[in-house]
Amino acid sequence: MAKIPFEQLSFAVVEDNIHMRRLIRTLLYSFGSREIYEAEDGATGLEVVEMYSPDILITDWMMPIFDGLEFVQMIRNPDSCSNAYIPIIMLTGHCERKRVSQARDAGVTEFLCKPFSAKGLYERIEHLIVNPRPFVRTSSYFGPQVRKPLIGTGSQQRNKKTNKNSLGHLADSDENIDLLENV
Repeated sequence: MAKIPFEQLSFAVVEDNIHMRRLIRTLLYSFGSREIYEAEDGATGLEVVEMYSPDILITDWMMPIFDGLEFVQMIRNPDSCSNAYIPIIMLTGHCERKRVSQARDAGVTEFLCKPFSAKGLYERIEHLIVNPRPFVRTSSYFGPQVRKPLIGTGSQQRNKKTNKNSLGHLADSDENIDLLENV
């Protein structure tokens, strides 16, 4: 495992379960992070992302007001969200293949199933830092370059890459190499 400069990273944790938020905060703190913002629903999560511009967002799927998928879609709208390039980890107990695909297609960067381990969370964060993905914009998608083709889109639509990512202060954008792993 790579040494990640957690003391330089800020996190937003959007999770409706207070015990799960506390667990995630405790793990992030044990990794070395000291800047952790919390929200209990997607609406408050949007406010946190806009107000604090965290480096990494960790969100649950099932939440009140609007769910994690709707929340991600709002974040990934560069016309209305100033932090649309933020890496997003979806942390959820809903791990069916269909849900993983939906999260990927909405712009989630990494996916982690509950129950999870400290090592699993660390590895997802490590992957965001060590292997950041370039963002793409097509007529129907804005977000990190997916590892598998989106259903109904052709490779010709993926030519509008941007090298922007919100972790540019930690990783060289020229090293945005996609591992082509399967989801």
